[in-house]
Amino acid sequence: MKKLFVGILIVITMSCTHDDEKLVLTRDWSQYQGGPGRNQYSDLTQINVQNVAKLELAWAYETPDFDSSRNTQIQCNPLIIDGVLFGTSPRLWCIALDATTGVELWTFIPPTDHLPNFNVGVNRGLSYWKDEDDERLFYIVGHFLYCLDSRNGKLITSFGDQGKIDIKMGLGPESMKHYVIGTTPGAIYKDKIIIGCSVSEDRIAAPGYIRAYNVRTGDQEWIFHTIPKPDEYGYWTWPPDAYERIGGANNWSGMSIDEENEMVFIPTGSASFDFYGGNRHGKNLFANCVIALDANTGERMWHFQTVHHDLWDRDLPAPPNLMTVKRDNKEILALAQITKSGFVFLFNRLTGEPLFPIEEIPVPGTDLRGESTWSTQPISLKPAPFARQKITENDFADFDPETKNKALETFRKINHDHLFSPPSVTGTLIFPGFDGGGEWGGAAVDLESNIMYINSNEMPWIHSMVDLVPEHEGQLASAGKLLYDQHCAICHKPDMKGDGITYPSIIEKRKIYSRQGLKEYISVGRGKMPSFNFLSESQKDELVAYVFNPEVKTTDFANLKEITEELKDVPYSHTGYNRWVDKNGNPVIKPPWGNLTAINLNSGEHVWQVPLGELDYLSEKGIPPTGTENYGGPVVTKGGLVFIGATKDEKFRAFNKSNGDILWEVELPYGGYATPAVYAVNGKQYVVIACGGGKMGTPSGNVYMAFALPD
Repeated sequence: MKKLFVGILIVITMSCTHDDEKLVLTRDWSQYQGGPGRNQYSDLTQINVQNVAKLELAWAYETPDFDSSRNTQIQCNPLIIDGVLFGTSPRLWCIALDATTGVELWTFIPPTDHLPNFNVGVNRGLSYWKDEDDERLFYIVGHFLYCLDSRNGKLITSFGDQGKIDIKMGLGPESMKHYVIGTTPGAIYKDKIIIGCSVSEDRIAAPGYIRAYNVRTGDQEWIFHTIPKPDEYGYWTWPPDAYERIGGANNWSGMSIDEENEMVFIPTGSASFDFYGGNRHGKNLFANCVIALDANTGERMWHFQTVHHDLWDRDLPAPPNLMTVKRDNKEILALAQITKSGFVFLFNRLTGEPLFPIEEIPVPGTDLRGESTWSTQPISLKPAPFARQKITENDFADFDPETKNKALETFRKINHDHLFSPPSVTGTLIFPGFDGGGEWGGAAVDLESNIMYINSNEMPWIHSMVDLVPEHEGQLASAGKLLYDQHCAICHKPDMKGDGITYPSIIEKRKIYSRQGLKEYISVGRGKMPSFNFLSESQKDELVAYVFNPEVKTTDFANLKEITEELKDVPYSHTGYNRWVDKNGNPVIKPPWGNLTAINLNSGEHVWQVPLGELDYLSEKGIPPTGTENYGGPVVTKGGLVFIGATKDEKFRAFNKSNGDILWEVELPYGGYATPAVYAVNGKQYVVIACGGGKMGTPSGNVYMAFALPD
């Protein structure tokens, strides 16, 4: 373990002495992000601006499945219901704890856990449903949706196939070969659970249809095709056969429910392949959209597309927030959608009418063969962006002259003039980066003041396309190399060395795996690596042969011809997801590198913005807090506080929601890259966060920590 962690559970003596604060005996956190409106808000006041500095550890729980070699994470925003905390572990076991002591009540180990290479991805939370004496938990592990009895952790075998549903089913005949997993919990509406999924962002991908299942039987009740079929709305925004061959346009980031008006609001990601759309000309509805559906039937009520014909991986990264804003002395049922690019789009959620002006601005055209960029893109004129969207030469950091000069040299060569500068072989600045701006941690909204609190990254990334055809055209090329360039170099780099953090060195992996073992790894996938089972057996053999011996060229002309034919539709790959950092791993630009921003959604004005996170070695040099890259989101309370972990410095903080002052902070045993939860049991208020680490080069962990005031 990175730090000495004493995890002795502290048993809390229950008391109920806060009647003057009108603290109820119990307050649950019964839905993902705190409720169907996903506002990450608690009306509890026992912990407040006057006493938050007294917070201390109430209990800690270490999951039993810790394995630091797997580079695991815990991104779970747990549920707390009737004094029981439900969460997930690094290997996606489901756990139930006494929410006052952290004592384990039960554990569910999914049947897939014994498969060493089963691709489970991450889990951000669970869904809970109750009806009379029936209480059910739903969560997704890999591509299986499990249904558990929340009282004992046992599978409810009357649901689906002996307690589970394969979410690949229903996505098309080829879906079983494709990468499909679930990361964010489904939304419960009446007797339905509505789910999205994560799919590959490469050239070959499953579509991201939205499905609703009956919570009792597991039967599918409706489906919404995010890539429309003939006679469906939006079909004309794609090539005629797109629904048969294009993937993506998926909801991986969760959704919101308006129970009273029987609506579900779904944010979607880009179509696949993320960075080239020469085979998908058009606006591409319903990729990159906020979609309002009738929650009973799945029928479209309205939509808004935030990026047309996306070429920048501008997925909508979090569920929209639902609140009632005040405008001209009127109350309006509203929806606020955060974005990776730093915009907040605000709509009347019943009609889709924008509540602040949105302008279509002209954007640069592409120079990629076969591509056709959309000529305009929508930007929200208010609120002002919560993250920087442009870099000039004056914005580069001065910490190291050599690093700055090298960065300036690169900057002058790449496309950087526009937020929507298109992908190019010469390189394009992506800022905010691929991880935002806003990210999956979501935004918190104070439902009394309608002030939104959102954390953001200020990390520039450089993206470069790779033209595959000139490199191989007219050569007796290696089919294995072509396959590697198409599917593997994106993450593991052309030299097979990876990035040393998220994507491992294949050179090192081939020391561990046999050829057959590596072939199985390619077929199944693991962690962030998707399955490539859509490749034929001979193509997998070619790829493995190239990885083990790059100097040997193939003699299998059938494979070579088949791959070359595929390049006619998508003749480009790319160099991967590359943060633009200095030798210390920090952004090459001047701080702040991470912010926490408060925005009044009634007026659209920013209230305050402060750096989020601090690097001690820079502070010791007299440099003010720089903020850091961050993952996970905030919660806001009626007690005047914003709680957030998220930062690379692995701390958990409480901010004064009125002005952004830090009122309390504690060092966690591992990074808290998850959204906290706030709850009360027996008159005592707690705030809990999963400390799973595993991001930004920090060690993986396995701890849940709950904090409370001393008795």
